[in-house]
Order: sequence, then C-alpha cells, then structure tokens
Amino acid sequence: MTTIDRSRSPLSPVGTGARQGVDNTSRTGGSAANTVNPPGANTLRPAGDAFTAPARSTQALFGGGKPKDIVYDGQFVGAGGQTFPPNTPLSQIPGVLPRDNPNPSKTIIYVNGILTNKESQSSDLQAIADKSGAKAIGIHNSTEGVISDLAQCVKDKLDKGSNPAVDTLANTLYTELKAGRDVSLMGYSQGGLITARALFDVQNRLRIEDGMSKADVEKLMSHLSVETFGAASTRYPDGPQYVHYINNRDAVPTLTGLGGSFDPAAFLKDAGKGAVVHRFGDGGLNLAKNHSLQETYLNHRVPFEQARANRF
Repeated sequence: MTTIDRSRSPLSPVGTGARQGVDNTSRTGGSAANTVNPPGANTLRPAGDAFTAPARSTQALFGGGKPKDIVYDGQFVGAGGQTFPPNTPLSQIPGVLPRDNPNPSKTIIYVNGILTNKESQSSDLQAIADKSGAKAIGIHNSTEGVISDLAQCVKDKLDKGSNPAVDTLANTLYTELKAGRDVSLMGYSQGGLITARALFDVQNRLRIEDGMSKADVEKLMSHLSVETFGAASTRYPDGPQYVHYINNRDAVPTLTGLGGSFDPAAFLKDAGKGAVVHRFGDGGLNLAKNHSLQETYLNHRVPFEQARANRF
C-alpha cells in the first residue's frame, strides 16, 4: 500500500471536439427524455472489457459491421438500462439501486472500460450499487470493437480528439462543483483514463474560464471523491480525494497505469496529491479474472473513508 504525492501542471479545457490552446505533452495518462433502446436492451449480461469478456463475438472484438452500441456513447445509463442525454441533470436520472437499500443517500457515477456494451455496464452498475450501498449512474464509454477501442485509449492518453464520455463527465463535474455539490466517481480500466482526462479538463476550465487560482481550484475539486480500479492512466490532477486499486497481477494498471508494487518508472507517474494507492496480489494465470471488476476488484473495495484512512 503506497501513498503518492506529487505535482504537475494543468492541461486542457472542457469542451466537445479536440482540446484547444494547451500543452498536451505533459499528460499521458437538460431534457430528461429517454433514448429509445433496441429490443432486449435492458437484459443484463456479464460485465467486462477487453480482458474480462472472452466470450465476445468476432464482430464485437474486431468491429465487423457498425456496432449499435455507439449510439449510447457519452450518454447516462440508469435503472433498467435506460439511457439519457448528456445534458440531463443527475437528479432526473433514476439510478441503479442496491438490492438491500431502496433509499440510498449517496450517488456514484461510474465510467466503464473498453469492449463493454450498455448491457454489460448495467451489470457493473448493479454490482457497484450492491457493494457500495449507493445509487449508481453510468456514463457510457461505448465499444466499436477492439481496434477502435484501443485506438481511442491512445488518443485519451495523448489528450487528442473527442471522446463523448470524457465530455459528458467533465461537463457534469463542472456543473455539480459550481452548484456546490459533492460528487463520487468510479472509473474502471479505460474508464479510469477517461476519468483522469475529464478531471484535467475540469481543472483547466476552472483555471482558464473562471480565472480561479491553483489553490482555489484544488480546494473546489476536493469535493470530488474518486475511486479507480485497474485504471490505464498514469496521471491525475491535484485536488480530488483519490483511492486507486491496483492488482499486481493485472497487466492493465501495471503496464499502462500507475504501476505495480515494483515499478522502475514510478517517478514518471502521478496518482494525485495525497492519493491512496492500494496494491494487492490476487489471481493466477487467468488474465481476464485478474482484471475483472466484479470478480476481483470489487472484492477488495472497502468504504471510501475507510480506504482513505488506509484501512483495507
């Protein structure tokens, strides 16, 4: 278990389309009308991304034909697999409720990893709600097949191009912070990378558009509670309260994220000021299970304040 505390400079402002007018070299790492879902869209399926979905079809993996999932890119996902436009207020989205708690007091926003369709994210949302006791709302990171999804990860690393999930998350966080509300986030795999990119965008919008000082931005962003699981980002901005979960036997965070317990490149990475990084070893030769949100990471997750106190 390690606590990392370093500093870095802000990057790009929030907005749709390519980020503008900022140095990208230092970063790697309201209508509430429902969107009409395809027949059977609310049926839950096993969750996962590239490493947790070995049963994906050839079309899903290699992008044969136009995937239907792209129509949900950057949309909110709520109870029953319902989707909502990116400008929908969080208060108008019926989230996924814990099975044993119909009236949760807390809401968690969750961003999924690659090769995960809307139905699989719905399964993740139920698992998160049951584990945390909170209402869970998704921001959907759609899949277009393994090649397109991995290409998007590279762009996210470089902060290049548009990612609708990044824009939805960044705009939502900015709106909630300016309204004086606390926000809890979870990002898994590429979803952690999307979360980091959105947080940098919010940081820059507060600095550039609102003219806030670095200290004031960090103070305002301290209202964000961020948990990542097997995330693919190496850098996070100062301000939010972080807990990063890393399985030392998971290739995604150890090779593309903050690294494992032994990492010669640790000096190049930044978990965010005051972050708690919880590293553990779980699994064997099954790489899919080692990276699985539901089969591995959520089993190690503890309540946020307990984790922040390094009590795992």
